[in-house]
Amino acid sequence: MYELIKLFYQIVIFQKGPQDVPASRWLLRLLILVYMAINFLIVNISTDTFNALLQVGVEVLLIIAFAWVLLAIAGKPERFRQTAMALLGSDAMISLFALPAIASLIGQGNVLALVVVVAMMLWHWLVTGHILRHALSQPFIFALGVAFLYILASYQVMAFLFPELANNQ
Repeated sequence: MYELIKLFYQIVIFQKGPQDVPASRWLLRLLILVYMAINFLIVNISTDTFNALLQVGVEVLLIIAFAWVLLAIAGKPERFRQTAMALLGSDAMISLFALPAIASLIGQGNVLALVVVVAMMLWHWLVTGHILRHALSQPFIFALGVAFLYILASYQVMAFLFPELANNQ
């Protein structure tokens, strides 16, 4: 387990990429559960348990569908499992780091928490671009553009499906 945590830490600090993640179905299932658990803690701060589970389930489906469609379009479907795991694992790790700031922001709304949350969002965008650069074998700037479009689209989908999210932010 330590090796997996170390691997995803190395991904979020740009030392490794999705190609370094073992292409294991078991690991994909584990990462889905880890992602859901960490993000459930974050979402459950501001909503009830059922809504939190529903939102986290939709987030997982969005990540998996995005990775699958993007790699199918790029003609690299064999990279799906590793890319999906890199996206899920890195997002879970960054979310875990951001959890105290998010809880503080929702609870008290202080400026420092806001700055930390914005920094974590930027870091998440850069890491997603880093993963996509390796998965697509494209330049980093291209991958950042794709990552930005994905993040923007996923926020829009979530706001459409869960209007209370748009009203709370």
